[in-house]
Amino acid sequence: MKHSSDLKNNGCPVIGLSDEYSAGFTDTWHSHERPQLLYAITGVMSVSTTAAQYTVPPQRALLIPAGMGHEVSCRDSVALRTLYFENSAELPDGCILMEISEFLRALIVEVVSFDRSQPASERDMKIAELLITELKAMPAAPYSVSMPSDPRLLRVCKAISEDPSDPRDLDAWASYAAMGRRTFTRMFREQTGMSLTTWKQQIRLMEALSLLDSGHSVTDIAFRLGYESVSAFIAMFRKFFGTSPTRYGRKDTK
Repeated sequence: MKHSSDLKNNGCPVIGLSDEYSAGFTDTWHSHERPQLLYAITGVMSVSTTAAQYTVPPQRALLIPAGMGHEVSCRDSVALRTLYFENSAELPDGCILMEISEFLRALIVEVVSFDRSQPASERDMKIAELLITELKAMPAAPYSVSMPSDPRLLRVCKAISEDPSDPRDLDAWASYAAMGRRTFTRMFREQTGMSLTTWKQQIRLMEALSLLDSGHSVTDIAFRLGYESVSAFIAMFRKFFGTSPTRYGRKDTK
């Protein structure tokens, strides 16, 4: 991936880039001098920071502050549109996963098409300012989980992330971390803001989004992720996202 240090400033507060990446590509740990927006028109990305793990499906985007270390992995082929902002843009603090409206999507595509070899025109500046205004108004999307700082807990979380269908229970994971059940439970909630059961469930649902976008059937996803039945998967998906997996997939292809 191109990094912000490679870009020349032509006077516009936003610089847009377009890239295509194959499944399995990983942009290893790095940071940028400017705030960055990662947005995939197609494909699903996994983004890790020191504090959280994010799944970024199409029609969502991840805003990453300047200086924040992160790693990006392409779960499948990704058509990426990246924006870099001047620090004067006064964007929200922290890493934010957000919904992207059709209007904002059109603005992103337009900014990416700007001719950066020439000084920014008045039209370019107005579109960039409108994009920043719209970006600040977008609602957050619930597709991330906090990562613990304790290396024993982090080892557990990485193992679950690599295999969300792993059936081990609380006692087994506490043993895996070489911790007592009570200490494990207390520290996990303190460092992630949720119980292990809830954390595992969110990881499964984040993986479900990736599999839906890759064209897997609801039945295949349910059993890949270790649900006892398709109906159990659908019920949990509906509880978290407010719609069924089938309808969610249709919405993302519009």
